[in-house]
Amino acid sequence: MNTSTINALSPLDGRYASKLEALRVELSEFGYMRRRVQVEITWLLALSQAGLKELPPFTKQARDHLWSLFKGFSMADAEAIKVIEKTTNHDVKAVEYWLKAQLAKNTLGVEGHSAMLAATEWVHFSLTSEDINNCSHALMLKAARDEVLQPALSRVTGLLRQMVKDFAHIPMLSRTHGQTASPTTVGKELANVLVRCERAMSRLIRVELRAKMNGAVGNYNAQVVACPEVNWEQLAKRVVEAPVLEGDAVGECVGLGLHFQAYSTQIEPHDTMAEVFDAIAHLNVILIDYCRDVWGYISLGYFKQRLKEGEIGSSTMPHKVNPIDFENAEGNLGLSNALLRHMSDKLPISRFQRDLTDSTVIRNVGVALGHALLAYQSLATGLQKLEINEARLAEDLEAAWEVLAEPIQTVMRRYGLSGAYEHLKEHTRGKKVTQQDLQGLIAQLSIPQEAKERLLALSPQSYIGLAEQLALAALKS
Repeated sequence: MNTSTINALSPLDGRYASKLEALRVELSEFGYMRRRVQVEITWLLALSQAGLKELPPFTKQARDHLWSLFKGFSMADAEAIKVIEKTTNHDVKAVEYWLKAQLAKNTLGVEGHSAMLAATEWVHFSLTSEDINNCSHALMLKAARDEVLQPALSRVTGLLRQMVKDFAHIPMLSRTHGQTASPTTVGKELANVLVRCERAMSRLIRVELRAKMNGAVGNYNAQVVACPEVNWEQLAKRVVEAPVLEGDAVGECVGLGLHFQAYSTQIEPHDTMAEVFDAIAHLNVILIDYCRDVWGYISLGYFKQRLKEGEIGSSTMPHKVNPIDFENAEGNLGLSNALLRHMSDKLPISRFQRDLTDSTVIRNVGVALGHALLAYQSLATGLQKLEINEARLAEDLEAAWEVLAEPIQTVMRRYGLSGAYEHLKEHTRGKKVTQQDLQGLIAQLSIPQEAKERLLALSPQSYIGLAEQLALAALKS
């Protein structure tokens, strides 16, 4: 069977493939191979700067050549590695052999070629596969978070911010337990979501992804025996934490720009990776909550959706304009969280010094984040379609004068009228209440005239407390 988007097993590589290209660059197997090449080259460059007489520092030409193997890594290079893997049946070893083959090519003249040949046995020197893998995973996840997910989320929060600003003053009936409740404003309800999202995004971006470079069981065993004169922990820390540098700067302290994990078994314990997954999952829960609310507001008619030319809402009911973007987002957020929750629970657990159960699980990071990215894209699309329906909002408020029972009984209690709550409950609970009913009740109250006039001036539309101010204040936080 020929491979195409139509017969792809996963909709991420089928129906939705075109929407996930930015994520695929980092979290596909190609992205994994590319990062492995980066880590291997970074380690080789660091070894050349460690003062080992058997591996003198590379010339600038050689450094640039090595770095180009990562920067210019292509699909053809990835396919060549897969060919090698058919023999090795080991993916990291296949990368090592491919890299050694690149060093053996005479592309730098006689002197440069000789130096490259002399360096081939220093490729993957003293490392275990997980030294390469954990660094690669951290780099992949960091790039996916910072360069793909964060911009997509910022687009969602940017749209929410604009809506908070535009609708801060527009009154809306609240619905606690699905029943009429004290009025709010549309902008304040959106501000609730915005503040939660921005706090969750801040938590996500603050997670410091860690990586280790300490050998087969985390003790630098082989390194110490082979080269006892080197401070291996210091070297590993420098490689992991130093910034990624290119060009002329490659001759300086080249690193991966991550955070150093000093204590591990054969595998990095994945705790910070789990923290990232938990942070994304928490953010997704907030967005699921919002998707369900906005779905309900559309159902109530508080929002209308802009029509798209040629789009069909139902195969049999021509009138329908369905909230499909919010439904799609909710579904994909749920799928994402199912995987994220499993990975954050499973990955920090490994039998003794290492078992292989993390390997197959961690390959699904792209699937989990792919569903999340689809959800963020759908949310942004849905938000851009929304139009406020002020007439419908006003209609619901005008039919809900009973919500003023709350301020009336609260004022009565301030001035010592006994049984205030019970009195208002008798007059309003389960009953249709009109403006005239409430104003007649207020007129009979034994309270100061100033308080009475303040109550008489109230309407469901004006009884919004500090909602507008709170909404606008959220934009400054």
